[in-house]
Amino acid sequence: MVGTLGGIVLLSLPSLLHSAGLHPEYDGPTTKLPGKRALIITTSHGVLAAPGETEGQATGVFGSEMTHPYYTFLDGGMEVDIASIKGGAIPIDPSSFYFVVKTSHDDRYLSDPIAQAKANNSIPIADVDISHYDIVFMSGGWGAAYDLAQSPVLAAKVSESYYGDRRALIGGVCHGVLGLVNARDRSGQLLIAGRRMTGVTDKQIKELGIEVTPKHPETELRKAGALFESQNAFRDFFATHVAVDEESRFVTGQNQNSGLETAHTMMQLLSERE
Repeated sequence: MVGTLGGIVLLSLPSLLHSAGLHPEYDGPTTKLPGKRALIITTSHGVLAAPGETEGQATGVFGSEMTHPYYTFLDGGMEVDIASIKGGAIPIDPSSFYFVVKTSHDDRYLSDPIAQAKANNSIPIADVDISHYDIVFMSGGWGAAYDLAQSPVLAAKVSESYYGDRRALIGGVCHGVLGLVNARDRSGQLLIAGRRMTGVTDKQIKELGIEVTPKHPETELRKAGALFESQNAFRDFFATHVAVDEESRFVTGQNQNSGLETAHTMMQLLSERE
């Protein structure tokens, strides 16, 4: 009897977490952008450990933070490429595909050989021609704390995309926003200074007890002069928020719950230009 009750509770956990705020459904406007191109950028770091250490828990990109934007863009008629800091096989945090947190987009990815081939053969960020993309989206996950802000190549690509002829929409979710913090404008100032932005909160990081990572998005965004904003919950793991800067060029999502809304918002803003 105890075992049966335990099984029932376990099976009900995904619905309970969803009801609490994890991975909310997106019910806003949708957009079609055939002929447009999107680039998703992820980490290449796969170990959760103190900086410099090579042994630790497996990590990487958080699954939904890649799959949610990927299928949002793809279903909107966009051509979607996947890049990473080093290129090649992208480490995906195995915990992000546990049944209690896995989403329908994750299931779709796990049965999609084309998407998996892109993730297993991601383009090195140094080899990306960023001028080809209308949307540039940076996915998060703990791995992103180790290499997105630390990549001068990525910082330069963000600046190049911002000033490019396509006037790309640039953004990301959770730790992915760390890829924005070192981009510079033409006068050499930090590009995101004075812009409304969000990312995973210091509160959520403390609540999860994972503070070993070298960069924390809220802290780094504030250091870069961004106007940080977020929503809070009894646990920020269940909160969500999307921020758009006044110029409507940067769209950022607070955490793993914000990927769908962030991606759809980017597409909507792009369509409004047409």
